[in-house]
Amino acid sequence: MPELDERKIKILNAVIQTYLDTGEPVGSRTISKNSDLSLSSATIRNEMSDLEELGYIIQPHTSAGRIPSDKGYRFYVDHLIEQKDAEVEEFKELMLEKTEKMEKVLTQVVRTLAANTQYASIISAPMVTGSRVKFVQLSAVDDEHVLSVVVMDGNLVKNKMIEIDQPLDNEDMLKLNMLLNSNLNGLTADDINLSLISRMKGQAGEFEGIIEEVLKSVADTIEQDEELKIYTSGTTNIFKYPELADSKRASDFISTFEEKDALKELLSDAQADETGTGIQVYIGDESHIQTMKDCSVVTATYELGEGVRGTIGIIGPKRMDYKNVMSNLRHLRRELDKVLKKE
Repeated sequence: MPELDERKIKILNAVIQTYLDTGEPVGSRTISKNSDLSLSSATIRNEMSDLEELGYIIQPHTSAGRIPSDKGYRFYVDHLIEQKDAEVEEFKELMLEKTEKMEKVLTQVVRTLAANTQYASIISAPMVTGSRVKFVQLSAVDDEHVLSVVVMDGNLVKNKMIEIDQPLDNEDMLKLNMLLNSNLNGLTADDINLSLISRMKGQAGEFEGIIEEVLKSVADTIEQDEELKIYTSGTTNIFKYPELADSKRASDFISTFEEKDALKELLSDAQADETGTGIQVYIGDESHIQTMKDCSVVTATYELGEGVRGTIGIIGPKRMDYKNVMSNLRHLRRELDKVLKKE
């Protein structure tokens, strides 16, 4: 049988947290008034007596409240780390599930667009703009490695294995996690300046190398160019239009779709150029892609909240059915919003 049941754990946590906040011995009435335990002072007093007998809290002098013992601090720290590790694992599983779902949805979207319009279609996976740090977690893997998990707005996650020169005990790990989260939570890449980095490394002391590696992870997570994913469909539809079907133009067009670098630039520009309607139309040279100088490109930006955005695009001849294309884009943008935001 476990030494502490759920109620004792909650009361012990309340005692330690209150003591950390005030530095004063904690009484049962204080816990009863300031916590959400919904227990009477008498019940809390009995449980605190049990915790004292078990060695988790002590009474510094007669008639005083209790303060945590070393054993109590140890339980609190270990329990806190276990909770954070469990949260990270659950979060990683959830993100994997959402990623797989999103890929299926986006693949189906481009196929539907290509089928409905008979043009080529493209879509970018949603990316985070102006991303802020939500959560940082360091977890020991072994005596030589620490796993860093950085979570940004939009639940963008970056894992990084960090080599360490010496093992970290639980207290060191807790201090580093508190240092990282107290300094980085809510900050964007632009907020993380040299002054902040220098201060954090100074506070980390002998562990400044770990702080430096975590900050690199934050920068890597925010970096979008390498992460941007493009899904395409209907490339061969271009052969249906005589003005685009000669072998040279068709070959260049297909190469553009296969290499995708120009498409990434196109969709990034479309997001930057977005108007209030969310629809952009590029005719001929307006798209700045040489292989599409005889084409028109119509794009729409979809947004999932917290600055998470992606772009849908349709590419066809200049004589494309613009009304039908815009109608399809508006409809699918609404559908994306429903599907990807659904719990």
